[in-house]
Amino acid sequence: MHMHRGIVMGLLGMTGFMACSEPPSLESELAAITSAHPKAVVAVSVRDGEYALDILGDRPFHAASTMKVPVMIEAWRRERAGMLNHAMPLEIINAFRSIVDSSLYSIEDDTDDAIYKRLGQSMTVTELIYQMITVSSNLATNLLIDLLSAEAVQRTVDSLGASGMRVLRGVEDIKAFDLGLSNETTSGALARLMEAIMAGEAVDEEADRAMVEVMLGAAFNEMIPAGLPEKVRVAHKTGQITRIHHDAAIIYSPDADPYVLVILIEGLENGEDSAALGAEIARTVHAALRDGSL
Repeated sequence: MHMHRGIVMGLLGMTGFMACSEPPSLESELAAITSAHPKAVVAVSVRDGEYALDILGDRPFHAASTMKVPVMIEAWRRERAGMLNHAMPLEIINAFRSIVDSSLYSIEDDTDDAIYKRLGQSMTVTELIYQMITVSSNLATNLLIDLLSAEAVQRTVDSLGASGMRVLRGVEDIKAFDLGLSNETTSGALARLMEAIMAGEAVDEEADRAMVEVMLGAAFNEMIPAGLPEKVRVAHKTGQITRIHHDAAIIYSPDADPYVLVILIEGLENGEDSAALGAEIARTVHAALRDGSL
């Protein structure tokens, strides 16, 4: 298709005629947006029925908190297999072992203040999943990973065809981070996980609906949701650390089928800048997919 159009435009140019311009493709529109941020590396993956778009879809990024999505999936798989009761209480402790040397470390940087008031008490698996996803609780995440194991989470990731996601450990394992042993993902891998949840294929229809409901309650909405109309619902998981800002979403319009959008951004120091860039990308993608310009 691209070669044919190029030949036609070349012939028209040679004969002195002006070719009628085609509407810009979504890929070219996104390239124009990201080119205004030369310090940023941006990956975008879209899944909408038969339509798929990947820009740097296989490029690995630090996963940040997007790795909490497969932890949630694994917890639901265990429940459905009769291996885990989500009503089971877990003691809330802030002590974890590094994958490097089994030395103890604790969570010191978290977006969930409420859970620390429960130290020494207990919370159910259901409550921990909710805190892990909605307010991105690092403490809840590590408690769940200790229960499930990173290896089991990775096996589930691989079984879903999302091996670009690499789950090695819990969060804030600084010794591992210093050795380059970090959780990674590609936008394509995250899109695959979100697509499976959207289709009811990550676990089963009932479990996947429950995961969508949790993600609809996400508290940090400055990236993908900020670029979309108010009537649109967004089930999503963000991830943010220094110079990393991600968002992976299933987007539900009231009058159209849902679709998946994943945006991974690396290199911008200011979180407001990366959020604004992600929102602009989301706005552009949604306009192309749902306003008829694609």
